[in-house]
Amino acid sequence: MELFESIVAQVSTWLWGWPMIILLLGTHLFLTIRLRFPQLRIFTAIKLSFSKDKDSSGDVSPFSALATSLAATIGTGNIIGVATAITLGGPGAVFWCWITGVLGIATKYGEGLLAVKYRVKTSNGEMLGGPMYALERGLKMKWLAILFCVFMALAAFGIGNTVQANSISMLLNETWGISIHLTGAIISILIATIIIFGLKGIAKVCSLFVPFMAVFYIIGCFIILFMNWAYLREAFSLIINSAFSARAAGSGFLGSTIMMAARYGIARGLFSNESGLGSAPIVAAAAKARNPVRQALVSSTGTFWDTVVICALTGMVLVSSVVAHPDIDHTQGAVLTKAAFDKIPVVGPWILSIGIITFAFSTILGWTYYAEKAVEYLGGKKWIKVYRIFWVVAIYIGAIINLKLVWDIADSMNALMAIPNLVSLLLLSGIIVKETRKYLWNNQLDLKNDEDIPQIE
Repeated sequence: MELFESIVAQVSTWLWGWPMIILLLGTHLFLTIRLRFPQLRIFTAIKLSFSKDKDSSGDVSPFSALATSLAATIGTGNIIGVATAITLGGPGAVFWCWITGVLGIATKYGEGLLAVKYRVKTSNGEMLGGPMYALERGLKMKWLAILFCVFMALAAFGIGNTVQANSISMLLNETWGISIHLTGAIISILIATIIIFGLKGIAKVCSLFVPFMAVFYIIGCFIILFMNWAYLREAFSLIINSAFSARAAGSGFLGSTIMMAARYGIARGLFSNESGLGSAPIVAAAAKARNPVRQALVSSTGTFWDTVVICALTGMVLVSSVVAHPDIDHTQGAVLTKAAFDKIPVVGPWILSIGIITFAFSTILGWTYYAEKAVEYLGGKKWIKVYRIFWVVAIYIGAIINLKLVWDIADSMNALMAIPNLVSLLLLSGIIVKETRKYLWNNQLDLKNDEDIPQIE
């Protein structure tokens, strides 16, 4: 097992070397420039996310699609993931995580646009879309679409299943002594009960769940930032300086190379917001949208809320806490996070516990849908029930296995899954620009797309 863990860790490190960092950030930057900085449209996008697009083709409302996407992305990566990035890459990792989010808004926009542009519908009217259909219909590269779905079906067991279950079980065990076996069993039963109702059941739970859990956690972060008010300026300077300096970080932090800060910051940024990963477009394709650009804008807000807001808040909370309390153990992500929230009298541990539990649980729900659509593409609906059995069992297993190994496997699968999606974004960037010019740059967001949606068996 030790040998296996060592091999997985080496593979993860290799996959997340400079080539992946350049490919990922390069795509973010390329689309940002070519699409004329869609980040500047974020407030228009937020407004659209709360607007109902009536009389449009789709299975769920734009907000329900966004909520399901956010449920999948706002997970332990926002809390434990950011803390892990800081412990391994230093305070500078927060900057790279944030940059990944800001630039990633353009990539998430492009993913959402292609998802709606190339979506198809089944004989019963259900919408299907995502990178696999963009690769197949837009680039005629079905072999790469198949690879994407294989990587997604495997990645889902990491980023969307075992990592989340492990976070919940370990937290409950360490905080209240609840058996990890009992926690694993309860989570498995709850997820199994909800996914029986398919996308609409998942979307309904997520639409109620996501706003509550996000606001609850953000309030906790603001309380800590208020308590650390005198140290915020120093913490901010430390984050910026550490992102570009190989010298010792100071303020109790161990020194870290620029490469380490960038590697862990970008890896955790992608793990958190999934821009470039290709998962969120799958649910974006199911949204009721009159044209591809409207849903693309709505999808882009997911990265804004997830990374630009929540991950940035988490990063400032953790770094400022270490600056304010140098005695805090910041060598382990989970320990650092717990210590920071423990500074809030009485309710601190509860805020963190509820935040991790709700974030992790909702992520499992969102990724259940993603994984099932990948399996459906590979073998049809007949395999979904079989996959669900493995999925529910994996939740239990994830609750009781080693976390370090889980994170390394998740990072590796994320990288492999991202590559086909980034290929589709780059090669179809001309289509993205064409659609953006037609609907957004020409102020025709209310124009209805008149193209027929192909039907498949």
